[in-house]
Amino acid sequence: MSSAIPRELHLLLDSAGALIVFQEKGATWAGVLAFSSEDKAREFCRTSNLDAAEVAAISTDDPQAVATLIASIKRRAIRNLLLDLDYKTGACTQIDFEGDSFGPITPRQFTPPARH
Repeated sequence: MSSAIPRELHLLLDSAGALIVFQEKGATWAGVLAFSSEDKAREFCRTSNLDAAEVAAISTDDPQAVATLIASIKRRAIRNLLLDLDYKTGACTQIDFEGDSFGPITPRQFTPPARH
């Protein structure tokens, strides 16, 4: 596993316990929001005004847990993780899925939200 993937991923859950995803306008696929620390996850919620019910962590050192996570989300047109998405700048790291594990890692830049 690449050193760019943290040992623990912090995922945002809504009030029903579902993973919160990000889908760019017009895109076919979505990405799961994942953060390298709970503090970064909470900061994203604060700056984006996202009302996430909780932050759940998964160890990336547990291949069975990673495989289970990926298998469960690939059924929902989700093809990657968006690691440490910065709401203000739109910068993050995209981690694609390959089978039931993590694949290519690339920098990603979304258009940041318009400022009023």
